[in-house]
This record gives sequence, structure tokens and C-alpha cells, in this order.
Amino acid sequence: MSAEDFLAALRREGLRVVEVGDWRHHNRNHKGPWGEVHGVMIHHTVTSGTDLTVQICRDGFEGLPGPLCHGVIAKDGGVHLVGYGRANHAGLGDDDVLRAVIAEKALPPANEANTDGNRHFYGFECENLGDGQDPWPAAQLEAVERAAAAICRHHGWTERSVIGHLEWQPGKTDPRGFTMASMRSRIHERLK
Repeated sequence: MSAEDFLAALRREGLRVVEVGDWRHHNRNHKGPWGEVHGVMIHHTVTSGTDLTVQICRDGFEGLPGPLCHGVIAKDGGVHLVGYGRANHAGLGDDDVLRAVIAEKALPPANEANTDGNRHFYGFECENLGDGQDPWPAAQLEAVERAAAAICRHHGWTERSVIGHLEWQPGKTDPRGFTMASMRSRIHERLK
């Protein structure tokens, strides 16, 4: 989908969207292809404060240039668009997981890192310390649900096309504080 279709899909799903700079053209496409895209990946940021989180996700940091996702989901449920196209969010992950996402089947354990996920996934970073103690407000969880559902609805995907970073790459823990199984159940209900 185009950047305009992405924005429209999020708004149709009832999200409050904040457009950050020239997000439509902010990407890492010069480092490799983006697409064919097969799913949505959810992360936590290990940051606190919406302004700082959005800035980091837009600009990146030394050794990992931005954008670090397509959208930042703040604690208040706002979705801040920071990039569109290839983004540094997924890294290398398991090709068996990618095949399961494409087939919309149960996910195998992620036990290798041999496939470029930045090419194949939309990414949402969620403002959270990721320590298992930082709360996930209801508005934020609902925004995660709506954002993922918006993309699935556009592509004709089911909730099985939505995964957490921890399901993609060995050693990752995000998102921590809710289960992806519970989030997929929510997305399933919304897609009805």
C-alpha cells in the first residue's frame, strides 16, 4: 500500500494519527528492498516520554539509523508516523517464522536469525520500558490492536499476520507486559 493508503487505513480504524516531518519519504530503502510485506511486528521501546521516544524512533542513534519503525504508539494511544518504507526495526529473524506468517499458521519457535525482517514487516514501536513493570494503558493497547487490524484489513490478512519481535528473533523479549496471543485475540475480534 502507498503511504497515503497507510495513513487512511489507520484513520479509518479510528486512530489518532500524528504525522512527524516528512514521514512518507523517511526510510532506509537505499539499504535494500522493502517488500513484499507480509505482516506487522510489535515492539517495545525501552524508553519513557513520548517526545523522546518519537525522536529516537525517527532519527535512530549511532550504529542504528532511523527510522526504527513506521509508527510509534504512545501511552495515550496516539500513533506517531515517523517513516514509510524500509525501517530498522525487525533485523534478522527466522525464515520458518516468516513462512508461518505468510501461510497464517501457528508460529514455530524462533531459533535462527537468517532472514531480513526489515524487508517484510510493518513495524510499530510502543512506548514502554519493557521491564514487565511499566504499565500498558488501555488506550495504548487499543491503539496497538487498531493499528495492526488496520493493516491486516487493508491486505486481507488475519490476526496471524501480527507478531511480536520476540517471536521473530531469538533473544528478543518485546513486547513485554502483554502476550501476543492475547493481542492476536483482540485483533481477531476487531477484524470481525
